[in-house]
Amino acid sequence: MFRRPDENEIRDFSKDIGLDLTSTEVRVMSSRMVEAIEALETFYEMRIEEQTLPLGFLNRDPGYRPTDDEDPLNAFIRNCRVEGAESGPLKGKTIGLKDHIAVAGIPLTFGSHLMDGYIPDFDATIVTRLLNSGGTITGKMNMEDFSFGGPGISGVGDYGRPLNPHRPSHVTGGSSSGSGAAVAGGFVDVAFGGDQGGSVRIPAAWCGIVGIIGTHGLIPHTGVFGLDPMVDFTGPMARTVEDVATAFQCVAGPDGYDPRQVNLPAELPDYVGSLDRGVDGLRIGVLSEGFGLECSETDVDDAVMEAVSVLERAGAKAQKVSVPLHSKAFYALMPIYMEGGRQIVDTNLGGAFAKTFYPGSLMATFGRLRQGSSSELPANVKLNLLMGSYLRQRYHGRLYAKANNVRPTFVKQYDQAFNEVDLLVMPTTPFKPWLWREPGNYEQALEQTIFGGEEGPNLRDLVVNCGPFNLTGHPAISVPCGKSEGLPIGMMLVAPHFREDVLFQASYAYEKSVDWASLIQISVSAGV
Repeated sequence: MFRRPDENEIRDFSKDIGLDLTSTEVRVMSSRMVEAIEALETFYEMRIEEQTLPLGFLNRDPGYRPTDDEDPLNAFIRNCRVEGAESGPLKGKTIGLKDHIAVAGIPLTFGSHLMDGYIPDFDATIVTRLLNSGGTITGKMNMEDFSFGGPGISGVGDYGRPLNPHRPSHVTGGSSSGSGAAVAGGFVDVAFGGDQGGSVRIPAAWCGIVGIIGTHGLIPHTGVFGLDPMVDFTGPMARTVEDVATAFQCVAGPDGYDPRQVNLPAELPDYVGSLDRGVDGLRIGVLSEGFGLECSETDVDDAVMEAVSVLERAGAKAQKVSVPLHSKAFYALMPIYMEGGRQIVDTNLGGAFAKTFYPGSLMATFGRLRQGSSSELPANVKLNLLMGSYLRQRYHGRLYAKANNVRPTFVKQYDQAFNEVDLLVMPTTPFKPWLWREPGNYEQALEQTIFGGEEGPNLRDLVVNCGPFNLTGHPAISVPCGKSEGLPIGMMLVAPHFREDVLFQASYAYEKSVDWASLIQISVSAGV
């Protein structure tokens, strides 16, 4: 039975939402609310079939938290096993999933002990497609708690810091930190991460592997939980371009649930088939605003330009191009991160106002936990909620509206560049992986965790090249292109909307033109 509020509760609720009700209004509204709740109770108890997501392959081992010996990189939150179809393009491939992706019967943590005990009763669309393609899910991967925290953007959540297999003293990049480490360390063949400003591409670059986000909406986000539907992406990471292309081909396309997918083309390219096309005559635009930044490291810029030279020797043609708004995109993303993040928490991670699947079990669980245990949320989430609430209360959505309404202007400027070239190229990040700094006390840990300040990471510098394409929805891939001081460097290629085939074409040609094994090989043992 649903609780009926008394008049005192109604007065309190009205004050919480900024209403000043008279005693007469409270009395009359109280009776109407009781009537409405009785009707809602009747509806809730009706035995009507509810929409559910497809669910197959029910032989599932929920697994356990691995030991240090089993998981020396601390890349896994959970070892598990769900075997897919007996045949398919991913048969024989092991797959790890960032633990913001729902797998029925396997605990879902978001990297936080706040979610202890929650087990979803549904599969994300990409899980269904990976299993249908023959893949075997073997792990839920470590991540920054709620994809939004951890000293030095190190991937740290409640399950500890994943280690970079190239140099464990340095960070993996986040928030898909465990996904990057597990792939680079050879513990899974393919992993999926989430990306709202680079969180697939940054750990791919810093762990020396390949990682891609497709055109906004092309890979369904149903059953994957993010920050704001306008900037949320999920995408595959692997050690080779072919494995990434294969996984991408298995999961791309409409699912009938994700409202982001309204503009998908009727027919998608053959991504795997594009691998052998070569790059003869391909026009590559070297983005001026992506190089030589105040935060750039010279060896990173040089490695990417050498990779461009490799593609030129293979037949591509390179030229400089300019997109002046590229350096302004971070400022447009800020209101989306803050107010969008506030709204997704207000809906208990379920979203609203769209014809889609709503994860009722997760929404109810997160809502209860948030009310009773919000102190366990990570510091950056708390800061984001404070900022989002402040902006909404003081400026009434004006900044969020502007951020979304300027999006077409950014898209137009990139598309003008694509009139001249087939691809854009730039460093994935302007610098190499950061050295991990062990905080000395709680206050220092908090300072290092929260973006900005003297101790905290500079989020703008970190996402200056990746973030713009979360705003514009263009597909982007990070490819290993060098090492300096034993640390990987990533080259990012960006294509027009729905031209992921060109990304795979160029990336594969680069992979085949260099000593790929030396680029992705780890040079230290995982236990160091």
